[in-house]
Amino acid sequence: MLHYIRVMKNVTITLDEDVARWAKIHAAKQEKSLSRLVGEMLKNKMLEEENYQVAMQHYLSQPPLQIKETESVYPKREKLHER
Repeated sequence: MLHYIRVMKNVTITLDEDVARWAKIHAAKQEKSLSRLVGEMLKNKMLEEENYQVAMQHYLSQPPLQIKETESVYPKREKLHER
């Protein structure tokens, strides 16, 4: 079995006072350090964006979907907006 060593990088961030207060309370409620909470939040955001990009590439790789019969015509704008 392979074991991977996770390299951690220390960074310094500056937060608005209200945000820092909220984050400390939120971390304490979850019994986590502020560092771990912020790290997990950023990792989740990164994974969301990566998953979105994968889904978008999959969607764009599909052939176009035909939504009307080839011989039919779309209704005129005036018809669509009749009151």
